[in-house]
Amino acid sequence: MFVVLDVLVVLEASVAMIGLFWITKESVYVGAEPEGYGRGVRLTPEGLQAVGTGQEGFWSWADLREVTVHDVQVRSSTRWLVNNVMDTVLDMATGGGEAPPAFELHVRTDEEKAELTVYTAAVGGYVQSEYELSVALLNRFVDGMADVGRLLEWGSVEGDGVTPWRAAREALLTSWAAA
Repeated sequence: MFVVLDVLVVLEASVAMIGLFWITKESVYVGAEPEGYGRGVRLTPEGLQAVGTGQEGFWSWADLREVTVHDVQVRSSTRWLVNNVMDTVLDMATGGGEAPPAFELHVRTDEEKAELTVYTAAVGGYVQSEYELSVALLNRFVDGMADVGRLLEWGSVEGDGVTPWRAAREALLTSWAAA
């Protein structure tokens, strides 16, 4: 006699994607949180940290003069939806398996420049409005006019692993940049 048990395993990935930011209960990343040999950028209240294979460094917000984003896939929301569906269908048909798309974050201080690789968290690209709000927020961090601590607080208190709807994401990005 055989007994078959159906077991449902739920992996809690407490993460929310808001604009270019991947927010967990403990961390904020630009793009996706790197795993394995991945690369990424972690934001802290003190500064910006390169993480992952082949890139390292830490730059305090006070030392940073400029942070720019390059080669990000940006799409209109309608085009994003169509491409997201098509990418999913193609991945299912071909088995997927390729590395996620990446973009670059360029950091500049008075003494140095660095080009950091970040993997895209949004399948099919980021919506234009969220991209623009995210870049504005990064600039506010560099200017000392916004605090990464607010994103961390949101992640630990309200970021229960569910990505809010677009209007709520845009409102959060706007409020974080206004602080």
